Amino acid sequence: MDQQAARRVRIADVAEAAGVSKTAVSFAFNNPERLAPATSARILAVADTLGYRPDPVARMLTQRRTGTIGLVTPQALASTFSNPYFGMFSAGVAAVAESAGYGLHFISPLHGSLSSAVARATVDGIVVIGLSSDHPEIAEIRRAGLPTVTVDSDRFEGLPAIDVDDEGGAREAAAHLAALGHRDVLVIAVEPAEHAPSGADDTVARRLRGYRAGLRSTGLEIAAADVLVSPATYAGGAAAVERAWLAGRRPTAILAMSDAVAIGAIRALRDRGLAVPADVSVVGFDDIELAEATDPPLTTVHQPIRGKGEAAARLLLAGLSGEPVEPAQRLATRLVVRKSTAPARRSAGS
Repeated sequence: MDQQAARRVRIADVAEAAGVSKTAVSFAFNNPERLAPATSARILAVADTLGYRPDPVARMLTQRRTGTIGLVTPQALASTFSNPYFGMFSAGVAAVAESAGYGLHFISPLHGSLSSAVARATVDGIVVIGLSSDHPEIAEIRRAGLPTVTVDSDRFEGLPAIDVDDEGGAREAAAHLAALGHRDVLVIAVEPAEHAPSGADDTVARRLRGYRAGLRSTGLEIAAADVLVSPATYAGGAAAVERAWLAGRRPTAILAMSDAVAIGAIRALRDRGLAVPADVSVVGFDDIELAEATDPPLTTVHQPIRGKGEAAARLLLAGLSGEPVEPAQRLATRLVVRKSTAPARRSAGS
């Protein structure tokens, strides 16, 4: 192969072969409406013959667009993807992004710092999931000036938001257990509940309010000792049950803030020789695909997980296009009763 064939074809080579300026070649690839159709077609044909492809970095700098949107999560991706919820949500974001010609870039803590990861991300806009008001990442996002949509987070002035009726769904779940006669209920909240600032209105806070309201009809109040905090994973749910039993707790029912936690809790109860729901009823939240296939099938609060991702992506893309956007969207939830709950019969054994 001679040197001419070996080296990368440059925009200047296309311009010379087509008898046009380098600016015209750039227009043909990036702004073809600025050229006569015949001229644009001729330039593209010459470029194809020569094997020319625009440099993606140079093209990005010229257009000031990356063609990518970011999905920001405050946890490491290895931990985040261990919860099936995130995969379903991401699929919704990706489906809408790809249909509009955008790629998806996951942004997670870089060397323990999410702020650093956000600052280095080369994206056109971001979807942020699960951030509370004390996270410094919000300030970094504002400094970057990137169009942003928050999901399952505190509300931030000027940033459009997507969430679901967490409080209503949690209230239904707790009221369901109360109606079955359960009076000793353990709540397994998900991180970062223990780090949430006072007065936070994130997902965890809303669900706790719902649980309290649902149980209050029976005169039951949820004390601090009734709430454990767990990662939103199968292992986290199992570990929470182990901690509860080691501390002497014997609830007749468990309210878990995620299906992954609920399924992990069921496995841990079974390992202790307890039956679900004969000894302990368990209710999850999310309605992931596995919820219906567990043994027993999981009673849970359904939320439109993939639909929430799709709604967030559509809202972000509308903002990128300069269209007016709704400041907030709240999607409905509903209780799905399956076979992991039953009337309270007795206190759970040891």
